[in-house]
Amino acid sequence: MSETPTKEPAVKPHSTRRRLLVLRDRPGRLAYLTLTAVMFFSIFPLYYSLVVASRDNAALAETPPPLTPGANLWENTVRVFDTVPFGAALANSAIVSTTVALSTVLFSTLAGFAFARLRFKGSRVLLVGVIATMMVPMQLGVIPLYMLMVRLGFADTLLALILPALVNAFGVFFMTQYLSSALPAELIEAARVDGASTLRVFWSIVLPAARPAAVVLGVLTFLTAWNDYFWPLVVLSSPESHTVQVSLSTLAGGYVSDRSLVLTGTLLSTLPLLAVFAVLGRHMISGIMEGAVKG
Repeated sequence: MSETPTKEPAVKPHSTRRRLLVLRDRPGRLAYLTLTAVMFFSIFPLYYSLVVASRDNAALAETPPPLTPGANLWENTVRVFDTVPFGAALANSAIVSTTVALSTVLFSTLAGFAFARLRFKGSRVLLVGVIATMMVPMQLGVIPLYMLMVRLGFADTLLALILPALVNAFGVFFMTQYLSSALPAELIEAARVDGASTLRVFWSIVLPAARPAAVVLGVLTFLTAWNDYFWPLVVLSSPESHTVQVSLSTLAGGYVSDRSLVLTGTLLSTLPLLAVFAVLGRHMISGIMEGAVKG
């Protein structure tokens, strides 16, 4: 009696296609899971600052520590403004950071345009000298800079924070590199042929071309000026002239540190930064991506 051969089950085309799609989507799913984990670990410190800021100092000593917001946020906020002139500190930091960011973008773009597209004697040597200043630690110039501010009568004023930071070597180097690739030399020559002056070329051609990099540089400079602590601590003495970071150090002083008070001030000082990112974050990301594509 002959045995009938058993037929192997045919593989359905749609099941094979489904397996291929699953295998193809694995890298994408892994990337999304990784981004979700990174986003969670990035947001959690800000969330826990809100938790600490909304509770009293005694609740933070509990075991396990609280993980949900409390009801003392408004009370702690009032205490912050009663303990230190925090409103003046926010205003001072906003004035200094905005002025420094705008001036750095303007002067760095001017210098970057000159180094990238204007040929003059000694330009390369001068650019190397500007870049070399980035290797000098800031702490080496604190004493002569403080003596200069005192001699000029700018000590304990916001001018002592603004004037030394009107432009920096990183901004000049950043804009020079960007304009070297984003600004065609033929476009400058065409404008020259049409009779445009150097200032006209800068205003009508260079600034629009430099806008993506200018947004990135402006946001980075704003963050640096806002978070600066060492130089304001040295040159500012009266509480009314303090910036946010110096006021936060005042809140953290004392024999017993009130962590809820400190984290409330920290949370309040973070809100302007979140507002800046909400307004300029999309332009900043597009500028970074455009620079990466050009590179």
